[in-house]
Amino acid sequence: MNDQTGYSETTQVIHGGQARGRLVRTPVPPVQRGSTILMGSAYGIYDGAQATYGRGGLATQQALREALSDLEHADHTALFPSGLSAITQTLLALTAAGDEVLVADCAYNPTRKFLNGAMRRFGVSARYFDPAADASRIEAMMTPRTRAIYLESPGSLTFDMQDIPAIAAMARRRGVLTVVDNTWAAGVLFKPLDHGVDVSIQSLTKYVCGHSDVFMGSASARGEAAARLAEAACEFGWAVSPDDAYMALRGLKTLHGRLAQHGAGAQIVGDWLADQPQVLSVLSPARADHPGHGLWRRDFSGACGLLGIVLRPASDAAVCAMLEALEVFGLGLSWGGFESLAIPCDPQLGQRAHAPDLGGPLLRLHIGLESPQDLIADLDRGLGRLDQDLGIAQLRRASS
Repeated sequence: MNDQTGYSETTQVIHGGQARGRLVRTPVPPVQRGSTILMGSAYGIYDGAQATYGRGGLATQQALREALSDLEHADHTALFPSGLSAITQTLLALTAAGDEVLVADCAYNPTRKFLNGAMRRFGVSARYFDPAADASRIEAMMTPRTRAIYLESPGSLTFDMQDIPAIAAMARRRGVLTVVDNTWAAGVLFKPLDHGVDVSIQSLTKYVCGHSDVFMGSASARGEAAARLAEAACEFGWAVSPDDAYMALRGLKTLHGRLAQHGAGAQIVGDWLADQPQVLSVLSPARADHPGHGLWRRDFSGACGLLGIVLRPASDAAVCAMLEALEVFGLGLSWGGFESLAIPCDPQLGQRAHAPDLGGPLLRLHIGLESPQDLIADLDRGLGRLDQDLGIAQLRRASS
């Protein structure tokens, strides 16, 4: 629009400044913002086969959905404003009042809180099975009300492994949907949908975004589950901003390289930790002494930067002092970013129906992109604080 149209300057300012011609090509798509979509015909506004309102996402969100669907080998990927909302909204989409969900007892604690709180109020119940249970034991728990099985492998904090292909095959025979929290593998190290799972969930906040500055989640699915997620997205009004979608796309470009570096660093640090006198065990399915190592080796293509360490018995005060002595590791609940993090885990384990007996305090470490040698030096300094606690003081001398 220009000043030859006869419109006032006010109208020209509102309708001017539109992009003309095709945009130049860049390595990532542009950030396309907009709530209103201008249609080419009056009745096109009601054409459900095309985008008619910006809440469903424009070019940036669509590019991210397609990239994640390619990564997860999915028919459809739904985007959510956080990893937790990806979990909660998927469970809502797949169940109805009177249904039941069977859940691996190692599941992420906020998942448990949702199942035991909001879902119960909506008339959906949850029962928890031992993460070591095989498909036949889980099948024996099923009732006519069972609609979904929720898995997390490796499990939060304790890194329990489930035989996902066997469980998925059993569930499919019984007409029950399976959902897996696949954040540990980041959609790269394990492909749940290729193993018969119906929905693969990720907290994109973690490895995909990768820089500890974006909240986002995804649920990738095939078949009936994909259709139900797509329908529920419209009903519930799920939406993510184009700016956040752009950040996720940017992170996705370097995901494989970062993930490999995280995994390599975790192996180096884990091997060192296993030899320390203050450490009872290192928990990671990539380690040969892990009970789930065989499943990991069969189904996974690598490991990420997340691992657990079980300390020799020590007081809470000593464990806190050890963690607070760390300088390179930050104390923070998240993981998957460039930085290394550490947390104590025991306060979370008490909520489990099948609480593990680990023999000592459990810590979770995320190995970031720093030098492994610097991380080892930091951990050595922190572990040294445990020598001052009762029952720990003689360890260094005994091992020397």
